[in-house]
Order: sequence, then structure tokens, then C-alpha cells
Amino acid sequence: MPPSDPTNPQSADAARTPRYGSRAVTRGIEVVVQPTYLHDKSDPDTSQYVFMYRITIRNHGPEPVQLLSRRWLITDAHGRASTVHGEGVVGQQPRLETGGAFVYQSFCPLATRWGTMEGSYTFTTEGGEPIQAAIARFYLVSSPQPSGAAV
Repeated sequence: MPPSDPTNPQSADAARTPRYGSRAVTRGIEVVVQPTYLHDKSDPDTSQYVFMYRITIRNHGPEPVQLLSRRWLITDAHGRASTVHGEGVVGQQPRLETGGAFVYQSFCPLATRWGTMEGSYTFTTEGGEPIQAAIARFYLVSSPQPSGAAV
């Protein structure tokens, strides 16, 4: 079943999701996501919508952690889902000291004008204990071309 349409102001999901991003904290690891629609990389006439998302990961926990892998569940507006697994993020497996942060950007193409992403990161502590840190659901929502923008 597809998620409810976040572009509809009456949608329960839209009401719970300010500006379409998300925030989750798991055992002191905070993950904040800020998505953006990329007009200049998208082509609605061919159902190609491209989104950028900026992720900030902060370690509020008592010891350093290292990000080992990621898992994403990407769902389009028709409920078609795909899962992506991989090592690290943007080619790195960052180590986060207590109080430290790591910020990166990545992209997601969709064939529908909106969709969702959610998932988790696998971290390990210095003692070798695994932590599955949640990435709360966030929304990828296209917007009309800004007025006066070149087509």
C-alpha cells in the first residue's frame, strides 16, 4: 500500500512531517534528514524526478562509533518499493567521536512526483557492539517550476 500523499495538507503523514524531513535518535545517535527537489536535474515530461537529501549524523552517546553500512527502503507514490544496501555512505565509513558529527549529501531519482525513504545505519562501538540507528521516514516531494525560471 502506498504511503499517504504528503502534498495533501489533509494527509496525516504531511501533518506529522514538518518540511518533509525527519529526525530520529537511537542510543544517542541522531540522524537528521533534509530533502530537496532538484528542478534542474528533473524532467516531469518523462517522469524523471531527482531529489537531493542532506544527512547530519551526530553522536550524543558515551563512546565513539563507526558507521559500517546503510540500508534504505525507497517507496514511490504508487507503492513500488526497492531496498538498497551498501557499505558506509558516499564512499566513507566515518568514525564519530562523542559529540562529533558527520554531514553528507546524496541523491535519489524517482519515476513519480513524490515518494519516501527510510532505513537504518549499522554502527559499531569501540567495544565491537553493533547499533542499528534508525533513519526515520522522510518525503521526497517535487514542486512546480519556480516562476520566472528557465525551462
